[in-house]
Amino acid sequence: MTRDPKDLLLRLFGAAVDSADPAKTVARHLPEIPRGRIVVVGAGKSAAAMARAVEDAWPGVDLSGVVVTRYGHAVPTRRIEVIEAAHPVPDQAGAQAAQRILDAVGGLGPDDLVLALISGGGSALMTAPAPGLTLDEKMQVNRLLLASGAQISVMNRVRRRLSAIKGGRLALAAAPAPVVTLAISDVPGDDPLAIASGPTVHDPDAGADLSEVVRMLGPDLPETARRLLLETPEPLPAFQANYRMISTPMLALEAAAAIARADGVTPLILGDAIEGEASATGQIMAGIARSAALHGQPVKGPAVLLSGGETTVTIGATKPGRGGRNTEFLLAMALALDGLPGVHALAGDTDGIDGSEDAAGATVAPDTLARARAAGLDPAKVLAGHDSYSLFDRIGDLVKTGPTLTNVNDFRAVYIP
Repeated sequence: MTRDPKDLLLRLFGAAVDSADPAKTVARHLPEIPRGRIVVVGAGKSAAAMARAVEDAWPGVDLSGVVVTRYGHAVPTRRIEVIEAAHPVPDQAGAQAAQRILDAVGGLGPDDLVLALISGGGSALMTAPAPGLTLDEKMQVNRLLLASGAQISVMNRVRRRLSAIKGGRLALAAAPAPVVTLAISDVPGDDPLAIASGPTVHDPDAGADLSEVVRMLGPDLPETARRLLLETPEPLPAFQANYRMISTPMLALEAAAAIARADGVTPLILGDAIEGEASATGQIMAGIARSAALHGQPVKGPAVLLSGGETTVTIGATKPGRGGRNTEFLLAMALALDGLPGVHALAGDTDGIDGSEDAAGATVAPDTLARARAAGLDPAKVLAGHDSYSLFDRIGDLVKTGPTLTNVNDFRAVYIP
């Protein structure tokens, strides 16, 4: 049969995103309605869509609350207020939203219920600086983290230490009211502490030694932040969290795999927690794809290699161009494949935004490098300048979905003929 590899890859990406649609996942995870009040709070790129799903599932239930999401990710709601704020670097709107959320859960009793809607991006969107730390200082820390190439788990450890709402502090503020959390995971391993920096789960790692992170962030780290990161904080009270994972990266990969099988293509899920420098990961993926295409190992074609996780891009002293981790991954992969016949790839962020650009990601084909060079571009120099978005934009291979209102991390699919 004649198969269009790019069309298949786009359908796999669509299936992965669709599997995490809050309209399809929230209702079946809702708790029983309590005797007292219901207060809904939340933070993340999916927070508004999740709030609307709660309202749709409980049309006659008296509830109120406030959630914060990224600019451009709001949806109409009736009973739950939606605030928009900045991501990935926090802003004043995010700080005000965090205070509104803390105010909303204050003064509740044991018969009331706090329903927390948590998804990726919540760390930046719901920002409450620790005592003594200013918002400007916290913004500077975030910029340093984003440029450092640190893994998301390391970033979130820092964010918890410098927060008055993360690392279980939101749940403690709601006590004695019980808290039920519905979460959409965007992190490798689905660790609740890493999703939006765990505002509703106890942090057993709160006293960890962060001196190595302080060294990595360098001399531009604000002095107050440096002091807080080097101090051993007072331990917070431990508690048992009622935490319900409603969508995950692995579920998204499995949804894509089902589409591939139905199309007569063998899926091989390499993992949902693949991390590392984006360009290096692209080179490794190219090696696996080459082995599969030429030797039938680790899978014989027609097949598709599926993976998730979150790579990083380390920015040096030179001002970078336009790019995201997925387009950087793909360009490095294309260079390593060097036009290998029949191999196609797609990589994209399931939230529809790769880094800070307006594309989810891009696609690669055997003729990608040739078309880029014909357009007057040097792919190797583009990669070195972290300008991969511009290359894929020039040759028309960006994948643009707009905000998907969900987020189960990055999705990668490599077609093997």
